[in-house]
Amino acid sequence: MSETGNNLRQIAQVLKSNGTDGELVMGFRDIAPEDINTKEPVFIYFDGLPVPFFMDSFVQRGSSKALVHLTDIRGFEDAEELVGKAVYADPAVYEEEFEEGDYRMLVGWTLLKALLDESTDLASDELDVEETGEITEFMDIPGNPCIEVTLENNGEKVILPLHEDLILSVDPENREIIMEIPEGLL
Repeated sequence: MSETGNNLRQIAQVLKSNGTDGELVMGFRDIAPEDINTKEPVFIYFDGLPVPFFMDSFVQRGSSKALVHLTDIRGFEDAEELVGKAVYADPAVYEEEFEEGDYRMLVGWTLLKALLDESTDLASDELDVEETGEITEFMDIPGNPCIEVTLENNGEKVILPLHEDLILSVDPENREIIMEIPEGLL
């Protein structure tokens, strides 16, 4: 069974352990840390199965991270086993938080650049694209939202405007976005 089964939605990633008592640093994706319901379980996959954990403590750090103690994770070794693992939740718990126009959900998605020329018909479903990289951050700059992308070819980070006129296609199932990227931005 895949980690996308069971209708769970990824909300965070365990970034690193913190200290020796099992505390974890989590980076949040589609939802802000202040919107996390600490009374609901989160799930981490082991051997293809989601294992529920409850949060014993939760301290927000910045706009997208938190220090978290999970039930039964009590030591450095336990915490280190979770580093790099995705953290999932029941989407019904956070239904209101996943709002239209909240582009934080794009973090972790793949950005595809549309290869356009004078003969390209944007109305057709067939667009030539190339993988550009992974979206690693959304910056909600008033009037000019931007995304940070780690480029596939060299690992360099670039910031691109996220304007609706540049978005050609969004594929939530495959977590891909196709954009028209003006010359000189990559």
